[in-house]
Amino acid sequence: MNILETVNQSAFLALNAQPGRPDILLALARFCASGTIFIVPVILLALWFLGGREGHRQALFCTLNILIALALGYLCGSLWFHPRPFMMPLGHTWISHPADNGFPSDHGLVMFSAAFALLTLRLRALGLFVLLASLPVAWSRIFLGVHFPLDMVGAAAVAAAAVWVNKGVWQVCGPAMVRMCEAISQRMFCWLPARFTP
Repeated sequence: MNILETVNQSAFLALNAQPGRPDILLALARFCASGTIFIVPVILLALWFLGGREGHRQALFCTLNILIALALGYLCGSLWFHPRPFMMPLGHTWISHPADNGFPSDHGLVMFSAAFALLTLRLRALGLFVLLASLPVAWSRIFLGVHFPLDMVGAAAVAAAAVWVNKGVWQVCGPAMVRMCEAISQRMFCWLPARFTP
């Protein structure tokens, strides 16, 4: 076992919930682990339907960034398989999860890539909000025993790389994507009141 893996496992055991923890803390962790991620689509929908053409551009940039991060994460997972804690087995598991590759965390990828994209777009308040919300997601999935700390650090690193890739892709495809998605959205949601901007 190398030093990095030793530190990773030691950090996991320090953060993982032990038997006897209060039920309310476990319930809070379960909510953070599974529910917090839904703030991302809510923000993207708000940008699209309330933000006008600039909001369309911002929502699509963020969406593309998330997709690129997930694709890069899949590539990383294909090149390097790292088991989840309960597959080793190590620590205690408090939610059910398939026994698949844990590195990098998909939940972490979505949260961090959305936060970094918003910050790149200079939507600092929203970006910092999502970035701060990413922390309890990362904590809870370690606390509940389905991820190692390294899975979350890896997710943040991959999400940062996704922004760099996305900038290049956006220069080539961004304007055309906005026009295409606007045309589809306007046909589908033409019935919305005038204050919305499909």
